[in-house]
Amino acid sequence: MKYTLTFFLCFYWVSVLQAQVITAPATIKPGLGNREEQLQRIKDRKKRLFADAPGATEPANAFLLDTTRFNRYGDLLHDDPVYNKRQPLWKPVAQVLGVNAVFMGFNRYIAKADYGYVSPSTWKTNLESTPEWDTDEFGINFIGHPYQGTLYFNAARSQGYNYWQSLPFAVGGSLTWEYFGENTLPSYNDMIYTPLNGAGLGEILYRLSSNILDDRTRGRERAMREIAAGVVNPVRGLNRLLQGKTFTVTNKEVYEKEPINITLFAGVHRQNENQDEVFGSGDTKGMVNVQLDYGNPFELQKRKPFDLFRLRAEFSKGGEDTMAGTINNITGYGILFGRNSTIGKVDVLTGLFQYYDYWNTRNFDLGALGFGGGVFTRLPLSNQVSLYTNAHLGVIPLAGNSTRFAPDENGLRDYVYTTGLHGKIESTLSLGRYASAAFVYYHYWLNTFEGLEGSNSIGIVRPRVTVQVYKNLSLGYEHFGYTTNRRLEAYPTQRAVITDQKIFLQLFLQDPQRKGRYN
Repeated sequence: MKYTLTFFLCFYWVSVLQAQVITAPATIKPGLGNREEQLQRIKDRKKRLFADAPGATEPANAFLLDTTRFNRYGDLLHDDPVYNKRQPLWKPVAQVLGVNAVFMGFNRYIAKADYGYVSPSTWKTNLESTPEWDTDEFGINFIGHPYQGTLYFNAARSQGYNYWQSLPFAVGGSLTWEYFGENTLPSYNDMIYTPLNGAGLGEILYRLSSNILDDRTRGRERAMREIAAGVVNPVRGLNRLLQGKTFTVTNKEVYEKEPINITLFAGVHRQNENQDEVFGSGDTKGMVNVQLDYGNPFELQKRKPFDLFRLRAEFSKGGEDTMAGTINNITGYGILFGRNSTIGKVDVLTGLFQYYDYWNTRNFDLGALGFGGGVFTRLPLSNQVSLYTNAHLGVIPLAGNSTRFAPDENGLRDYVYTTGLHGKIESTLSLGRYASAAFVYYHYWLNTFEGLEGSNSIGIVRPRVTVQVYKNLSLGYEHFGYTTNRRLEAYPTQRAVITDQKIFLQLFLQDPQRKGRYN
């Protein structure tokens, strides 16, 4: 009798759970009340059912979801294929060429730049010539060109193509620009850096715009979402207008999304004047910083490119320093492939990542494209306290690194092209919402292949502490140390250590479904 009762109880619970499995997105029902109220109830139910459990790495009710269609937070794993159907090949091709035509027109008729005057004769010269390593300004090569690559990439991505299918359009856009967009010789660095980092940053912009958009909304909210998404991803904004999606209202969610945490910093940035000083006299600037953490590294799911990424950008202005620019740094990584596991109490993600680095400091300029392996771990110490660590080791197929005191042999470029390796570690002890202590260390080993011969070893150390002031507002202190050990064959070895200090207020905007504060 006991076994019979146990069997029927198990059968009952399995039947109940199967009946509750969510197999389709929650849909607004026309004729059943106010649309906005229905949408709010859908969002509230999703947040209630599929928010991270205390001390856990994912929602406790994830078993209710059809995980072939949804992530553990109840969001679509893929854009709705009917609503976001793939457009004919000629459309993204035409748009890539259109992007180049707009840049060409601007360079020639508005900027009136010398390199903008192209003709069949310049095209013929470029096609018959061997590419070069160009002498463009550092920021143009390592920020401007990757952004141009995002436009090519999103010409396809926003027309129904996935990440891998969109990558060739970034390559094609870069190649056609190099040979036909300017009268200067094609450059190797642009043909590598523009499409590869353009695809990575382009996917980040696509994912961010998806999190902003909600085609179920109307009125002022819809207008604000469309404008914000268009600013983040202009090509997608244009294509939404052309496809009629800007004003189309749906009854269900149609975009792939992941939870996202946003951390905002604002404060003062002090730059010490003299080398090898931990603290000293120096210039002080105003500083703002934004960090985006997209996706949960410890959620059990099949990983796709950039369903997990971090992007951090810092800007400062003021003071009299002329060595470091307004853009202090832009750094980030995104997963390409990965797998989750558990070792005892430790949650683990291992994967292959793409990295983007741009540093503009008083000690050096560095722009790097990287690929490598990474390991993320979470060690829970209590329901509120966890130790988060991620470590990376990768190759750098192409980087630019300033020589600072030694221009190239032609006097045209104050940086060299390099390849090498990088190692990175980021570790944060999170004491819930009350405080955090973090240690970050990056190291780059670079060998020059174009420019002044030599090598450079660069280290960046960044300890940080934050203490809660009020709710999600914290007071923080961050100390930066930048070291270089540049060995040039034609010049004496150049070693330098420069430090910065930053005091700031930090506003942490946590996704209502995500509880991990590993920022």
